[in-house]
Amino acid sequence: MTMQFLRPFLFAIALSCAGTALAQPFKFIALGDMPYKIPDDFLRYERLISEINKTNPSFSIFIGDTKSGSSPCSDEYNLIVKKYFNQFSSPLIYSIGDNEWTDCHRPLAGAYDPIERLQSLRKTFFASNMSLGKTQLELVRQADIDPKHSKFVENSMWVKNHFLFVNLHIPGSNNNFERNESAKQEYFERNEANLSWINRAFNTATSKQYSGIILFYQADVFYNRSQAVDPASGYRDTLQTLSKHAQSFKKPVLLIHGDSHRLIIDQPLKSIDQKHVLENVIRLEVMGAEQVQAVEIQVDGKLEQPFSFSPMLIRANMNIVSE
Repeated sequence: MTMQFLRPFLFAIALSCAGTALAQPFKFIALGDMPYKIPDDFLRYERLISEINKTNPSFSIFIGDTKSGSSPCSDEYNLIVKKYFNQFSSPLIYSIGDNEWTDCHRPLAGAYDPIERLQSLRKTFFASNMSLGKTQLELVRQADIDPKHSKFVENSMWVKNHFLFVNLHIPGSNNNFERNESAKQEYFERNEANLSWINRAFNTATSKQYSGIILFYQADVFYNRSQAVDPASGYRDTLQTLSKHAQSFKKPVLLIHGDSHRLIIDQPLKSIDQKHVLENVIRLEVMGAEQVQAVEIQVDGKLEQPFSFSPMLIRANMNIVSE
């Protein structure tokens, strides 16, 4: 059996084996959009990592923006980021944000070529199929099982207690669908890969009868209603694809992102015709920027609504603390 045909087979085995665990409750952490104020926020970030480690989650997910959009996009800084990621005791899974590459053309960010910065991120953070963190988690990467989209090492999946987790590269700044033709061509290629990964995720979850799906990415795709229908929106295809699958999947779906730096838990995804709320879909937007905090998500597959949320609000990290 050649490697080309062996990879999908190994993918199926990996997910089916991971999904055989009993549906025991577990918890994980979501955070992102930090540290923005450098170097002042390093201490707050270290304090948050320490608190996360004390909770002993199954893993943590970082939903992009490892810095502000007006600080340099240097290789040296990316190594600092990676060092912090590897301070997490449990596995850390990283989803790329816009401040790390799409916005790096800005003078304050160093006037870099965004495409070159993206290539550097892939080499630095996604050199293998293992997560970051002191304890590592084996991931199924799109690049390893989808020859057509072998460039997209950052998109991944894994299973925890019969729930499918899906990492997608969907950054802010309109998903890079702007600025110039080079950027738009990059968007078209990555958008096709993302849609293929979403399709595979829902098809896999359906065939394996998983209890639910958790998808995470950086962009606030619900910033305004027009993003689901406007042809100029870099998120329209994503939202329409999510609506189609979630509407037919019917089981619990959790969408996790950052970008707008507010703690939000709601139900913004609409049906394909945009007329009805899809009640099986919950969105969690994590805080960030000035709020160097995180959210703990508890997952209990025995409950009809399996997701619950506990904000991690560290008093010492608060900008304004009442006496």
